[in-house]
Amino acid sequence: MKSATRVTLLTFGVLMGLAGIEHGIGEILQGSIAPSGLIFPSWPGSAFFSIVGGEPAMTIVPNLLVTGILAILFSSAFAVWACLFAARKNAARVLILLSGAMLLVGGGIFPPIIGFMLGILATRINAPFKWRRAHSSATLWHLPANIWPWAFGVCVIAWLLLFPGINILGYFFGVNNPPYTVMVILFALASLLVTVFTGFAQDIERMEK
Repeated sequence: MKSATRVTLLTFGVLMGLAGIEHGIGEILQGSIAPSGLIFPSWPGSAFFSIVGGEPAMTIVPNLLVTGILAILFSSAFAVWACLFAARKNAARVLILLSGAMLLVGGGIFPPIIGFMLGILATRINAPFKWRRAHSSATLWHLPANIWPWAFGVCVIAWLLLFPGINILGYFFGVNNPPYTVMVILFALASLLVTVFTGFAQDIERMEK
């Protein structure tokens, strides 16, 4: 059985990789031109992405076509590594390096930041949690361990509501409410933190059995 931590990393690693690929596609479609600045919109003029400011990204490459290609390559590599190789030695280091590459070559702002957090999370896959197990009772972790499947499901829904949810609401239904967008972002981040914590609890309880 895969650890809850690994399932969380796999799921959100793929989601962040896909988000980086989406930025890359927008950059490729702009053609072989220079970006408007260090930080620029991946989808300028797109009504679907207008609610999120055209999907900001940054690049150190002075060509959007090349930037987009690199964004897709590094984002794809991040998703594949998170999905297939996250439990390997030095996997966390690779994920962190790929997140940095995504950030510098147009993979967006948010996906690489979450990717960096996932790289740190990768260090805890199959971790023994010896300190927590030695200084707390098994019953302490029972409730959060049971919550994990629900927290994980809510977290996935929250991130899908963030994208493409708010884009769909804005494009098809004219819902453009900045406070609502901020609320969804905060809820998605909070639910991810709860999912990580309860995932640790489930892994600890699994090791006790």
